[in-house]
Amino acid sequence: MSDELRLGRERRFLVLLGIICLALIGGALYMQVVLGEAPCPLCILQRYALLLIAVFAFIGAAMRTRGAVTVFEGLVVLSALGGVAAAGHHVYTQFFPEVSCGVDVLQPIVDELPLAKVFPLGFQVDGFCSTPYPPVLGLSLAQWALVAFVLTVILVPLGIYRNRQRKA
Repeated sequence: MSDELRLGRERRFLVLLGIICLALIGGALYMQVVLGEAPCPLCILQRYALLLIAVFAFIGAAMRTRGAVTVFEGLVVLSALGGVAAAGHHVYTQFFPEVSCGVDVLQPIVDELPLAKVFPLGFQVDGFCSTPYPPVLGLSLAQWALVAFVLTVILVPLGIYRNRQRKA
């Protein structure tokens, strides 16, 4: 398989990843607006991580050289690692509510981030991290987010490795 075809496969994967991340943000907004599930500071940080993954994935998909695509794939992985940290702490907080981040601790910081001013509905804090919402297919939203971020951290480098191996 030629290098151009392999790079095209990576670009298509990045577009798919970006679409999935935007769909996850859309699902979170649906749950917030329609179902009334207020986002906590860690929820908002996870939204930022998803948005960064999507932006870097789309930019990476637009790149034409292997090196440029690799740089943006690296930024996708770094953003996903940030998501792992936020979602992991959120899962921990849900299991041990007594260590809740508390709106008063993280809210001012998260609410001062740029998108909270531009798009407050999607990026302002309105809830507590320890609030137990109904599970989706047996897992909490924080657990699903953690799964998504971990899969991104694993699958992007694995895809790069497998796609760029030379076939004899």
